[in-house]
Amino acid sequence: MRTATQSVAIAENRIVAIGPDAEELGITDVVDLGSGFLSPSFGDGHAHPVLGGLERQGPPITDESTVDGIVAAVGHWAEQNPGDGWILSASYDPTLAADGAFDARWLDAVVPDRPVALRSRDYHAVWCNTAALRKAGISEDTPDPRLGRILRRDDGSPLGTLLEWHACDLVLDLIPPEQDLVAALEEAGRTYTAAGVTWVQDAWVEPAMVDAYLLAVEQERLLFRADLAQRADPDHWRDQVHAFAVQRERVKRFGRDLLTARTVKFFADGVIETGTASMLEPYVDVPHSHGMPVWSPPELAAAITAFDAERFQVHVHAIGDAAVRAALDAVERARNANPPWDRRPVIAHVQVVDPADLPRFAELGVIATVQPQWAQTDPLMTELTIPRLGPVRAGRQYPFATLARLGTRLAFGSDWPVSPADPLAGLRIAITREWLPGERLDVAQAFAAQTTGVAWQAQAEREWGELAVGRRADLVCLNGDPAHTPPHEIFVTDTWLSGRRTYAALTLAVDVPRSPSEE
Repeated sequence: MRTATQSVAIAENRIVAIGPDAEELGITDVVDLGSGFLSPSFGDGHAHPVLGGLERQGPPITDESTVDGIVAAVGHWAEQNPGDGWILSASYDPTLAADGAFDARWLDAVVPDRPVALRSRDYHAVWCNTAALRKAGISEDTPDPRLGRILRRDDGSPLGTLLEWHACDLVLDLIPPEQDLVAALEEAGRTYTAAGVTWVQDAWVEPAMVDAYLLAVEQERLLFRADLAQRADPDHWRDQVHAFAVQRERVKRFGRDLLTARTVKFFADGVIETGTASMLEPYVDVPHSHGMPVWSPPELAAAITAFDAERFQVHVHAIGDAAVRAALDAVERARNANPPWDRRPVIAHVQVVDPADLPRFAELGVIATVQPQWAQTDPLMTELTIPRLGPVRAGRQYPFATLARLGTRLAFGSDWPVSPADPLAGLRIAITREWLPGERLDVAQAFAAQTTGVAWQAQAEREWGELAVGRRADLVCLNGDPAHTPPHEIFVTDTWLSGRRTYAALTLAVDVPRSPSEE
């Protein structure tokens, strides 16, 4: 494979020589990339591939820009797929209704007789129709669960919007396991290969998803590598310590070179747009509320310490500054309580951080796995987030450059399907950063966060993440050098996994990879 300046030689799925050394090998099977730019493939430090793939199996609502458009898409899908089963889809825009409050009656107009459940773009809310509410037994007499809210009309009846874990689960727990998770992973693979991504941190894995991943490997339908972060439940985590260790060994045994399961995921809070992110100071629009922490700080610290003792990498969703502080405190407690080891804890999202906590990331060795696509003034930011935070906290969001200056390791993630699974979209925003330009990263910093930064998070920096002899031939070709090409003009032309081309822009050809042991 050749770029404008050097050659890279590959044998047995590894890079064996670079530059003149590669040319001297006399290799005859040559791929000429012309003016293309060969790079280590991208990693995605935080995403949900199963959920992203599943979105393609229901009504296509992601790109709808009006409530009427979503309702019409659901109605059309119901007509094309008759029956009495659930209608499921995801990623509706929560800004399309005032305060994110969606009415069941809007869906009733097109589907009155079978349950409908739609998940919001941030996956922290569910909009359902009246049939779904009835099936779940949700009425005016149903109290709000401990971790969740049932939005209500003035008369106390349920509106049709459920917020956060326990409220959403009132409906989601009733859905039968009819969706094809392996097909969803195959669809996710097509999405990732086109984006130049070869490794993903699946940041929310339930037991059925582990089974699906292993089956996808067995059937040679998995087109990317992944680490599976099993989700810790605040009500049952003590029982999960042993169960997660069993799953980790199972994946190690059967995942070939594609899968690991060495991470545990914690949700410390919700999201700002629904008022459920955990904040040190109250919300501007709801002065009595600090949000909705999922764990009490002592319980979060106890759980993280227990999983850390079993040598699980911890990966904590923390949006608000109180959640970030609780996560940092928990990591510090685990470090103090347990013997030293290469733990590499992750705090994901890191939307608002109290200035006093910024240096603690580097001090504690915490990786900040951030979503650059969120650092822009889209309607979610201007209509829901900034009004709830107020100007001071709004101006402290997504402190990428500040964290980097303080020595924090940054890793980029898409959080797909919350945002598109396109690293280049995030890189463009991180580099240009028109909003809050003081937190802008340069090209080298941004690309490092998408490659070597994610490889460090994956504990695989000696396996991939840079063009070096001995590294895996997990590669991406771009149409130009990012250092000299405007960000909006860069796109992926080819992707390789273990030296096997899995994507070519001109032919859209996908060649299912095998593990090195099968070559």
